[in-house]
Amino acid sequence: MTRRHASGLDRPWASQMYAQLPEDGYIHPAPATARPAPVPATTDAPVQPEDYSKPYCDFMTSNPTIFHAVKSFSQDLEKHGYKQLSERAVWTSELKRGGKFYVTRNGSSLIAFNIGKEYKSGQGMAIVAGHVDALTAKLKPVSKLPTKAGFLQLAVAPYAGALGPTWWDRDLGIGGRVIVRDSESGKVEPRLVKLDWPIARIPTLAPHFGVSVNGPFNQETQMVPIIGVDNSDLFGKSTGESSDIQPGTFAATQPEKLVKIISKELGVTDYSNIIDWELELFDTQPAQLGGLEKDLIFAGRIDDKLCCYAAHEALLASSDDTSPGIVKMVGMFDDEEIGSLLRQGARSNLMSSVMERIAEAFADGPYGPNLLSQTVANSFLVSSDVIHAVNPNFLNVYLENHSPRLNIGVTVSADSNGHMTTDSVSSSILKRIAARCGSTLQVFQIRNDMRSGGTIGPVTSAQIGMRAIDCGIPQLSMHSIRATTGSLDPGLGVKLFKGVFDYFEEVDKEFADF
Repeated sequence: MTRRHASGLDRPWASQMYAQLPEDGYIHPAPATARPAPVPATTDAPVQPEDYSKPYCDFMTSNPTIFHAVKSFSQDLEKHGYKQLSERAVWTSELKRGGKFYVTRNGSSLIAFNIGKEYKSGQGMAIVAGHVDALTAKLKPVSKLPTKAGFLQLAVAPYAGALGPTWWDRDLGIGGRVIVRDSESGKVEPRLVKLDWPIARIPTLAPHFGVSVNGPFNQETQMVPIIGVDNSDLFGKSTGESSDIQPGTFAATQPEKLVKIISKELGVTDYSNIIDWELELFDTQPAQLGGLEKDLIFAGRIDDKLCCYAAHEALLASSDDTSPGIVKMVGMFDDEEIGSLLRQGARSNLMSSVMERIAEAFADGPYGPNLLSQTVANSFLVSSDVIHAVNPNFLNVYLENHSPRLNIGVTVSADSNGHMTTDSVSSSILKRIAARCGSTLQVFQIRNDMRSGGTIGPVTSAQIGMRAIDCGIPQLSMHSIRATTGSLDPGLGVKLFKGVFDYFEEVDKEFADF
């Protein structure tokens, strides 16, 4: 599938940024005083990275919460012939060679897969997986707070590392999932809501107040968003609950005005039909192309919707005629930022159960652990999470030859202590794939005197047993409310991940003994 960019700029540097790979298979930045000689891009690459710049920005702006992102991916899959499967159903009669399917769990995790036309049970699966959750602040179960000094406030709790300094003085919207009972049928259903105008703000204290502005700050008492003004106490007026919200209902535990706005958005007339919700704050500033030549992307929630977006587009772009003897699969998981637990996280059985069902459906004889183990041994996982791009203002914290740049290519992430699942076998496989599809690989490893982050790679590969590698698209300002990547980087991710789907079957034949 072709996605055309609409930046309105002619960017000749985009076709000159590739360099010949050294013998180790990775590109290494040239010294600051040298300029790499321009080398023409490979001519047989089917993916044009610049085609994905603007569409990625549009996707990020339109889908600020995890529920919106998963729904958007699901709708796009259906437009391209993918059929949704229910975990409650038996799949055996549904799965066919050449078939395209997807399954979601909790509305916040998704697995999509394309079964090759020549697939046989026991043969491998090429998988690109990442996490689709992002740092945020979630509304507490009881989010209504007493009016304080003339301000309406909202009770929120940080998800992972949110509510840090970058969240202060930002225009924050509210969105997520609302659980609603239908008045006529009595059935309970999820509905998505997105209030994408500036509603909430966490105000900083002006520097004039001396030592009080230096922190540390209390997340419970000093990082509480304001959502409006209410000075009625100065005039002896009541600020009590409206009579049309019934006491004892869920709605009665939430800010009255918020309940009414969300009800209007969803067409709910009886507030008591709102049973519960999972809402979060998000930066309302849209994702945008930036830089003098629009060679950058500025956006919120890049970690890790960027790699999920690239994997999704790569699956759609991969031809049914390439690697017809395998299953091509994309996984997107919730809860990575808090340890990948819960039933929709990478530590759950979601991916392994899908793999088991596929292997069982195509078994020629009795299905058992022998066949599943064979499938796992023939499979390969690309654990794809964003990685730290080199920051020119803090070069001292990066290792030489391990400083990824923007608009060059996906970065292999290594760690000697097992925080990443990369090893010599998996990196060799990816190098061969990169060579086949004309992609450039970079490499990152953190300094010995710093703490490495984690990904879904180690836990997923350990639980299932697949060969696996950690690699991701570089970005600046990881875990900030607003981050930066290169305008070509979404498309460079598509290019490599498409290469995984297109060429894994033939490349794997070179690595039969591993």
